[in-house]
Amino acid sequence: MAQRPPATPAESDLLRIDDQLSPDERLVRDTVRAYTAERVMPSIADWFEAGILPRELVPELGKLGLLGMHLTGYGCAGMGPVAYGVACRELEAADSGVRSMVSVQGSLAMYPIWRYGSDAQKEEWLPRMAAGEAVGCFGLTEPDHGSDPASMKTHAEPNGTGWVLSGSKMWITNGTIADIAVVWARTPDGIRGFLVPRGARGFTARAIHKKMSLRASVTAELHFDSVKLPADAMLPGVSGLKGPLSCLTEARFGIIWGVTGAGRSCLEAAIAYSRTREQFGQPIGGFQLTQSKLAWMAADLQRAQLLALHIGRLKEAGTLRPEQVSLAKMANVRTAIDLARQARTILGANGITLEYPVIRHANNLESVLTYEGTEEIHALAVGQALTGISAYR
Repeated sequence: MAQRPPATPAESDLLRIDDQLSPDERLVRDTVRAYTAERVMPSIADWFEAGILPRELVPELGKLGLLGMHLTGYGCAGMGPVAYGVACRELEAADSGVRSMVSVQGSLAMYPIWRYGSDAQKEEWLPRMAAGEAVGCFGLTEPDHGSDPASMKTHAEPNGTGWVLSGSKMWITNGTIADIAVVWARTPDGIRGFLVPRGARGFTARAIHKKMSLRASVTAELHFDSVKLPADAMLPGVSGLKGPLSCLTEARFGIIWGVTGAGRSCLEAAIAYSRTREQFGQPIGGFQLTQSKLAWMAADLQRAQLLALHIGRLKEAGTLRPEQVSLAKMANVRTAIDLARQARTILGANGITLEYPVIRHANNLESVLTYEGTEEIHALAVGQALTGISAYR
């Protein structure tokens, strides 16, 4: 029996949602898709199994203009929100770890410097970070304080003309390869952000190993043992939780789009497998139960893609609200996980091998479900928007 070629993104886009993209947005899509096909996909299973992400990818992504691509000036591409979302989608179709590295660099490390930093801080770091010559990380989560960042213990005390920073941060993407860490800490005047350079005395980063998710991603624990910082290490433009939470809203936007790429990859793998896997004398794609699974997977994916596009257009219009980001993040991540699990049932035992992308996406999405706001926290944000009552405490 002649075998049909694998499913393609165009085939899985039954509603032709990508027709709503502008020419520039389609160019971003095609450029990132071609890059991942050539540079990431041939090796990603090996990187995942080995628990590595090559550092040399960073300048390559910088050359493509993907680092801080939604920011303006300082060597950044200045692309619109939907173009950034499309890039995240195509990166995560390859692997969540690659998209996470780009999201952390642009939305969690560059964005706070770009929005809240001094002119000197922007000029020192942003051009190098946009080019991929310098890597950044974002330190908010602590070993004992994840969903409740207001209770953080990391603190910075005034010391003459500078600061002394002490504490620790946990689950920090890019931590051990970062040249600059954006660290949020308590001060006598409230929570403030600090730029802590690699090599600062008392600053150490330890890689977290034995992960079963986001293995093709650098994850670290950061320790600050009375790190002395100059006065100009502090971000002058914001105080309080508004600073880190605004950065997280930027990053969650990338997740809303990114997980549709992971879900699409799982659907495409399931379609392709159903065409070639034979049982009872015919391809399993010819059985009604399999077609029903694929049809509902396609419907769920298209809903998630439409939601991502709508959120993107709201952001372009400047009307996007945090609770809308929360709703879309919780909904799209859950959809992507369901797609991965359903695809695994179609692939059977082959679905748990790295020969196919399904189990890798499924494992990665378990992390995406809880990082940058757990499903429960986002549900409470949506619930408060609906009822006007806070249920956090």
